[in-house]
Amino acid sequence: MTAKDVIQALQLAPHPEGGWYREIYRSTDRVQRGDQTRSATTAIYYLLEQQQLSRWHVVDADEIWHFYGGAPLELLAYDPRSRQLNRHLVHNVASESRPVGIIPSGCWQAARSLGEYSLVGCTVSPGFEFSGFRFTADLPDHRAHFVGELSQYTALL
Repeated sequence: MTAKDVIQALQLAPHPEGGWYREIYRSTDRVQRGDQTRSATTAIYYLLEQQQLSRWHVVDADEIWHFYGGAPLELLAYDPRSRQLNRHLVHNVASESRPVGIIPSGCWQAARSLGEYSLVGCTVSPGFEFSGFRFTADLPDHRAHFVGELSQYTALL
C-alpha cells in the first residue's frame, strides 16, 4: 500500500503538528488532573509521509508510540530540565530499533519517517487534550536549548 492508500483506508485527516491522524479511542473513564477532569486514555493512528515531520512539541501527559507499518520512524525526545536528548528508532524489532517509543510528560518530541511513510499509533495517558499541547517554538527561551547536539534538529521546529 502507498501512503495515500493508508490515509484513505484509515480515514486520516491533517494533524496540526504535521502528518495525518485519526482518534480511534477516547476512554469514558475520567481522571482528575489538576483542576480538570479528562479521559483516562486516548489513542490515535498517526502517519508521517517522507516529506512530512512531526514538529517539536510538548504534551502534558505520557505518550507511547507503537509501530504499525511502513518505514522506520525517528522519534526524538528532549528533556528541557536535564537537557538530555534521546533518539528512538521505532520499527520492527531489530538490533537498533524497537516497536515502541515512550515520551514522558513534559518532554519535547519530534519525529520523521525514514522512508516513504511510517504508520504508528499514539496512546496518551491521561487522555490527550489540545489544551495540553504546545509547539516548542511557542515556548519562551526555546532557542537556548537548540545548541550542541540538539542544534542538528532545528529544522524540526
